[in-house]
Amino acid sequence: MFNFGTWTEAINNLLLGVMPEWLAIVIECVIIAVLVLATYTVLALFYILYERKLCAWFQCRLGPMRVGKWGLLQVFADMFKILIKELISLKGTDRFLFKLAPYIVITSSVTMLACLPWGNGLQIINWNIGIFFILAVSSVGVLGILLAGWASNNKYTLIGAMRSGAQMISYELSLGIALMTICVLSGTMNVGELVAEQNSAWFIFRGHIPAIIAFIIYVIAATAETNRGPFDLPEAEHELTAGYHTEYSGIHFGFFYLAEYLNLFIVSGIASLMFLGGWMPLHIPGWEGFNNVMNYIPSIFWFLGKSFFISFVIIWFKWTFPRVRIDQMLAFEWKYLMPFSLANLILMAVCVAFGWHF
Repeated sequence: MFNFGTWTEAINNLLLGVMPEWLAIVIECVIIAVLVLATYTVLALFYILYERKLCAWFQCRLGPMRVGKWGLLQVFADMFKILIKELISLKGTDRFLFKLAPYIVITSSVTMLACLPWGNGLQIINWNIGIFFILAVSSVGVLGILLAGWASNNKYTLIGAMRSGAQMISYELSLGIALMTICVLSGTMNVGELVAEQNSAWFIFRGHIPAIIAFIIYVIAATAETNRGPFDLPEAEHELTAGYHTEYSGIHFGFFYLAEYLNLFIVSGIASLMFLGGWMPLHIPGWEGFNNVMNYIPSIFWFLGKSFFISFVIIWFKWTFPRVRIDQMLAFEWKYLMPFSLANLILMAVCVAFGWHF
């Protein structure tokens, strides 16, 4: 399998050969930052069109078709429209916090994106507590949403922010426990080692029933964590207009909009990393010919394909199930999902202790 690390190492050696080390590090950081932001923008535009077309498919429609071939340029038209919209400052708002909130949300989202392993040798951050760091950064986004709802000085935005805070903080527990279940199986929280451990078989196959249960819990909790339907109570249009970002316009609204779609990709990428091998190809023990053929597919295609598949499942949820009530959503988490995930964590620990896994 091709290792993209050879490219990054060659670029690093080229820069070190013509300039001081500190300057080379600065230039590399700038290049990485530009690539992350460009990837963030492209993925956000892709996901907006991706959901619109899937929604249309589920509802026997065509989706956007007027701007560009098959409507492919519709998202660029929408982006241009958001960029030229006026930034409106409302009376009675806390202007500093009102303007700060979308940047907190977008910063949290971009940082999590940088933690994902995109391919063999394509990883920016690789710490020994990588999964713990991802969970910590994801919780910062809740602060931006709460600030947006409170600083807007609007009862609907405040209710939406309180709903979002209660929902995201609650479902983070089940989501984190599901991830810890796989960490128990792998014995590490290092993102690179998690992928390497799945060389022979993905964790969803190696971990037997506990891994499958953890995967189901994770997908449900991730759907709620990203405020996607049927758990989109913070943005319940028939109750709260647009929820916590009702009073935002222009690029500030665009930040919330982009972060929502990128968070969908991020939780899908984490699911791919923890359960489906990340960028690791599908390997079946004993099928060496099949495994060699799978290795010819570039690793970045494996990661993106798995992530898009998980996103498809989450989008499928939204356009299939009706929106639940806020009390039903919280009761489902605290009474059923979290106790079940804790029991599953204990079951995985027992399986690992007795060697009941591949």
